[in-house]
Amino acid sequence: MKLLVLEDDAETRGHLVRMLHAAGHVVDAVGAGPDAIFLGTTEKYAVLVLDRMVPTIDGLGVLRALRAAGVRTPALFLTAVGEVQDRVEGLKAGADDYLVKPFAGSELLARVEALARRPPIPIVETEMLVGDLRIDLLKRIVTRAGRRIDLQPQEYKLLEYLVRHEGQIVTRTMLLENVWSFHFDPGTNMIESHMSRLRAKIDRGFEGEMIHTVRGAGYRLDAPG
Repeated sequence: MKLLVLEDDAETRGHLVRMLHAAGHVVDAVGAGPDAIFLGTTEKYAVLVLDRMVPTIDGLGVLRALRAAGVRTPALFLTAVGEVQDRVEGLKAGADDYLVKPFAGSELLARVEALARRPPIPIVETEMLVGDLRIDLLKRIVTRAGRRIDLQPQEYKLLEYLVRHEGQIVTRTMLLENVWSFHFDPGTNMIESHMSRLRAKIDRGFEGEMIHTVRGAGYRLDAPG
């Protein structure tokens, strides 16, 4: 598997590379934090092995930057800093394991391989944004241009479905099946009534309309402009 190693000491870095190569791994090894951030965000790795104490941007800073960029690759801190508070900081920064120097090569290999076997942590979607419209999926709060918009449960479901299909035409059948769980057309103006109320709340009083009727096809939600 392919690994990224950040270690500023050239001798230690060389030792790590030789040991990991001998175990059959491909290794990219760097001695500076910015290089680790660049590779971590542009290449795909199975595991990150990061020295905690590195000049310029230390291991904590590197990992925080990678996690902020959405990189979920398992990370192992390999460092001489072994106090409890230091380990806690590392784990809070997004590390998955922590190994204090001096270490046994067999333990490092075992920990790296164990991290590589872990199933990826699913990314939980917490919000959706379209232009100045924001939906907080955890609290089910809708705002536009910073102003809170109160929606009824069915209006919220309708808006969420439209936002998830931003820029696409959604048909009456799609709305009946996915918002109302109907697999038949009740032959009423139910959709039109809900869409009218939703438009009044989402578009009225704001700059630019977001919900559009596509004649003969359905509806489409777009960011203004």
